[in-house]
Amino acid sequence: MADLLTFDEAIEHSAQFKKRHLLLGNGFSIACRPKIFTYGSLFEQADFSTAPRLPDVFDAVGTTDFEHIIKMLEDASRVVPVYSKEATEAAAQMAADAEALKDILIQTVANNHPNIPNEINDEQFWACRRFLAHFLGDENKDGKVYTLNYDLLLYWTLMHEDMGFDDPISLAANDGFGRDEDTEPEYVNWMGESGAHGQRVHYLHGALHLFDAGAELQKYTWVNTGKPLLEQAREAMGARKFPLFVAEGKSNQKLAKIKHSAYLHHSYKSFSSQMGQRNDALFIFGHSLAENDQHILKKIARGKIGQIYVGLYGDPNSDGNKAIRSAANALAAHRDERVPLSVAFFDAGSAEVWGA
Repeated sequence: MADLLTFDEAIEHSAQFKKRHLLLGNGFSIACRPKIFTYGSLFEQADFSTAPRLPDVFDAVGTTDFEHIIKMLEDASRVVPVYSKEATEAAAQMAADAEALKDILIQTVANNHPNIPNEINDEQFWACRRFLAHFLGDENKDGKVYTLNYDLLLYWTLMHEDMGFDDPISLAANDGFGRDEDTEPEYVNWMGESGAHGQRVHYLHGALHLFDAGAELQKYTWVNTGKPLLEQAREAMGARKFPLFVAEGKSNQKLAKIKHSAYLHHSYKSFSSQMGQRNDALFIFGHSLAENDQHILKKIARGKIGQIYVGLYGDPNSDGNKAIRSAANALAAHRDERVPLSVAFFDAGSAEVWGA
């Protein structure tokens, strides 16, 4: 097999497996709107007025990576008091700023997100639906899509009509949400593990349109209100109601939050279960295999899934892509020889997820 496959070659090679699954990272959204979804763009647009020290913290560390700063602040808040009992107040401020930064991140994503689906043209949606058909289409029965992104691009794509095209694409869009007799008309709610057997789409770290109402998890919809999802989410956040999202700095902290949500834990267990299927394959698109998502990567390393295909964007020999290659090969090295994991890399650009 070639050192770097095209996406089509990877799909062809994966035909030997029973099912294909897809794990999406932020590169999926960046490919659509790079001026919005990169950390650098988010940093430029963020409102730090509730935590005015934060820009100086980013500057001191030399990064625009929100999760990296959250992790550093959380770590420092625990370490500083060990060196100075007088630093208790500073440690408390660090912890408070870490929490504030999580809210700032989700607010910034919401405020700079495309307002309505029409801001993305039909050709882009069609290209993305064609990409997703390899995992949610009729020929890949029971394949699943797992996303680590908070934005609405995946949801919008699944809801987008194909009627303007000669070759419409059918996708399984079941995300486990529906209506029961007690549901208010403005939203639908998660049907729970017993009612989500056919769920094919999972938001592993939450999303802008998912809100925890305590007794139930609600999904905001346009069809029931006639109001754009982003407008609904912004109104809710203006009332200090925040979407379900996981933005903790460390993998173990992310996992702890996941376990406190029935929906997130169900999706996490679904991913774990699929990684235990020896005859399946997993495609990874737009994810750097970074340490702060070890709770996800460990399920691959400790599972039985036979093959992963990892997307590389740009120069395959760049430092970033070398790090991804190393991390992917480390997953395979962790495996027992009785359940080997094969790793292949594909050119992410050749997938043309949002069109050429």
